[in-house]
Amino acid sequence: MRRSLKWFAVLTTIGMLFILIGGALVTKTGSGMGCGRSWPLCNGQLIPSEITLELVIELAHRVVSGVVGIMVLTLAIWSWRSIGHIRETKFLSLLSFAFLVIQGLIGAAAVVWGQNSFVLALHFGISLISFAAVFLLTLLIFEIDKKFEADKLILDNRMKKHIVWITVYSYAVVYTGALVRHVKASLVCRDWPLCVNSAPSLPVNLHEWVQMGHRLAAGIIFFWILYIMILSIKHYKHQKVIYWGWIFAFILVSLQVIAGALIVYSRLNLYIALAHAFFISCLFGVLSYFFLLATRSNKNSIAMANMKKDMKNSQKTISH
Repeated sequence: MRRSLKWFAVLTTIGMLFILIGGALVTKTGSGMGCGRSWPLCNGQLIPSEITLELVIELAHRVVSGVVGIMVLTLAIWSWRSIGHIRETKFLSLLSFAFLVIQGLIGAAAVVWGQNSFVLALHFGISLISFAAVFLLTLLIFEIDKKFEADKLILDNRMKKHIVWITVYSYAVVYTGALVRHVKASLVCRDWPLCVNSAPSLPVNLHEWVQMGHRLAAGIIFFWILYIMILSIKHYKHQKVIYWGWIFAFILVSLQVIAGALIVYSRLNLYIALAHAFFISCLFGVLSYFFLLATRSNKNSIAMANMKKDMKNSQKTISH
């Protein structure tokens, strides 16, 4: 595979991470209206006359999103032409660009008309799907050289079910985390992991329910990934992609939980908050790759079953 395509795919993946982190930065700093109610111009001007920090953050996010959007489109077309024979390529190419466009439209609509917080929370998740598609395209490009045999994995039904459902569930965790930011509930609970405040009790308002709902969702995915990691260590030592992949996933989810706790204790330190968004983005990318491997494993399992059946038939024919 041409080195230029590999480098471009890596740069595009990094660019998508910048979009995700940039979106979190816009929300965390309250810069969503930094350019007023105009889009794509800033306060109705190509070059704003009055410069503020919020304007710089919002405008930089728009510029980066535009540049990376062109890169994603280029990668989608380039991948389609170069590795279109791989069955996942065309779907991922369409998915990467389509969801990036949808993300941009939601962002533009929020600026021009305003949006409900529950709708705005979808913005990060939609960008995340585009990032995952670009990340998977990049892995497909590198797989062409056959550095490892990920396409020959055989997973049992239990592992495949875990992979499918935890990937779907992780998206719900992402949404609840984005909702915490958009309803400004990050510091509604001054303690962690429980929302003690003045006295232990059930959440008493929407903000506490959103915050504690996210903590519960994050706690579930933490212990779920821990359980799957234990399974992979016990039963998949011979399949290094699964073995080390789930160890890496557990490290990421642990960092995610730690960052979430530190956000509370640091009273919303910006760098920790951005790290929180970074870790969940990387985790979703890893889970998406597992999902891809699970779909391949289905075909591998069928192929192996058919091969065994053919061998049995051949043995019967020889015996007769």
